[in-house]
Amino acid sequence: MGCLPIFEKIFIMENLKETALRIFSAAVDAVKPEYLIPRKIQLQNDIIRIGEFSWDLQEYRHIYLIGAGKASAYLAREMERILGDRLFYGQVTVKYGHAIPCRRVRVMEAGHPLPDENSLEATAQILQLVQTTGSQDLVFCLLSGGGSTLLEKLPEGISLNDLRKTYQLLLGCGADITEMNSVRKHLSLVKGGQLARAIAPACCVNLIVSDVMDDALDSIASGPTVADLSTFQIAWQVMEKYQLVEKVPITVQQYLQKGLQGKIPETLKAADPIFEKVQSVILGNNREALEMAQTTARACGFNTLLLTTRLQGESRQVAKVLAAVVKEIVANNLPLPRPACLLLGGETTVTLSGTGEGGRNQELVLAALLAMQDVQSDYLIMSCGTDGTDGPTDAAGGMVFPEIWNSARQKNLDPATFLENNDAYHFLDHTGGLVKTGPTGTNVMDIVLALVP
Repeated sequence: MGCLPIFEKIFIMENLKETALRIFSAAVDAVKPEYLIPRKIQLQNDIIRIGEFSWDLQEYRHIYLIGAGKASAYLAREMERILGDRLFYGQVTVKYGHAIPCRRVRVMEAGHPLPDENSLEATAQILQLVQTTGSQDLVFCLLSGGGSTLLEKLPEGISLNDLRKTYQLLLGCGADITEMNSVRKHLSLVKGGQLARAIAPACCVNLIVSDVMDDALDSIASGPTVADLSTFQIAWQVMEKYQLVEKVPITVQQYLQKGLQGKIPETLKAADPIFEKVQSVILGNNREALEMAQTTARACGFNTLLLTTRLQGESRQVAKVLAAVVKEIVANNLPLPRPACLLLGGETTVTLSGTGEGGRNQELVLAALLAMQDVQSDYLIMSCGTDGTDGPTDAAGGMVFPEIWNSARQKNLDPATFLENNDAYHFLDHTGGLVKTGPTGTNVMDIVLALVP
């Protein structure tokens, strides 16, 4: 393809970009509440069926909706449509910019990825609501990614500023979501099943859009209404593993130490009788999104391989492995022949050492660009968060392709310098590689794709 006229190369690349965005959009649409809930929840003659479970709504005095996460308002709106006048009241908390109007459910916005005063106030109101419920009430709890930050009640002795500092350290140390949430759950009075205790004795039904590997219930939104598999010991081991013990505020150190000594109760475990009246249903996940991506890529004429839904590890290292596979496709048509579409899902991590701006998806594609710098053939590598946000930026992620090198040279930009400073956002912004979708209304981790024409 190196001998193709320039206008033909431009056409090929623009077509690749459009195809990549089409595949990603189809994947995200498949796991939006407006499509998930009508497919997976049916109400007929007051019997609501969700997955393998069913409930007779006539048996309940009041029906409530509560929840937290980037998708919770969208879930609430769809549940309102199904329940109609049967719904008594509700309240959910979303990240700033992710709110939509609902009829009977109050939607509050709060901070993410760091909790703020609104996180505390919104949670206090949810707790006040569920304290009015009784054994004849039904509470639907709508959970999705982001809920760990949006749903919070502080333990005695830990300030909001202390918690924010701890969250910031966790976000930048390279810990994965399960590790982070094991600490978060043990610095909270609402996570790790503790919200279920507040809801009891009402019946609780968790409707969940999963943003974690293997749909681990106790990790999604830090498992506020399910049994917790982690312990104070595990949380402390995470702190030691990432050398955070001496970096977090002293109040956090002391609180976790009290937990280790048995002076503070553990989070709720599976044997707790509270969970006899709790059911959980996964409405959508990363695999479901990737399967739609695979179908769409094939319809676009690509030989397609869904490589994994368990992508994890440091973004820069994952990028090197991904680039190696793309190079193998370019050179030898392996592990699948061209035209090829490689699909991966999961969630990588970033260990912050610079002062730049970006997110794990932007960092991944910038590192992949560097790993592909000796490849002249056309390709496209894209990585985006299905929620439409990547780190503390307004981008969903990014895409890279050979022509970015020309743009970088023209503007005298060195991608390695930007990567070293964790500043993928500004490099991609200057060279045309940012992907911006706005809030999508769902969140099932990240989607990575590579196209080789």
